[in-house]
Amino acid sequence: MHPLSGIVALLTIASFWVSTVISELSGSEQAIIAVKQVIPWGLLLLVPALALTGASGFTLGRGDTSALIASKRRRMPIIAANGILVLVPCALTLALMTRDGELDAWFYPVQVIELMAGAVNVALMGLNARDGMLLTGRVARLRDPSS
Repeated sequence: MHPLSGIVALLTIASFWVSTVISELSGSEQAIIAVKQVIPWGLLLLVPALALTGASGFTLGRGDTSALIASKRRRMPIIAANGILVLVPCALTLALMTRDGELDAWFYPVQVIELMAGAVNVALMGLNARDGMLLTGRVARLRDPSS
């Protein structure tokens, strides 16, 4: 359950990010509005996936003192705070702005903040996924070729 919910969460955030970039690069105001209107609906998938990932990860890592688990534990508060304090408010704000046709001077700074915070979360969640695969043996550690 933990890997599946983590993959769903990571891919959902990545899809929000990529969709936003593509819509901006298209230059189509209609595409930008469509993406910004759909993302809040995607939160209905993302929020439970993140909660399930966090809860199952906490349960799986209980009592484990390995460096990989410690790294994952250090990243999780950053991922959660970034999501709750930056990404969700940005997504909702941008959805309201596009609903009201306000792609004005305030829209783009909020969009940039959302893209930067999304990139941070994708990177941190990717590191957590990598560490999880190392923990389970799905991916072997790279060995120093000089040893």
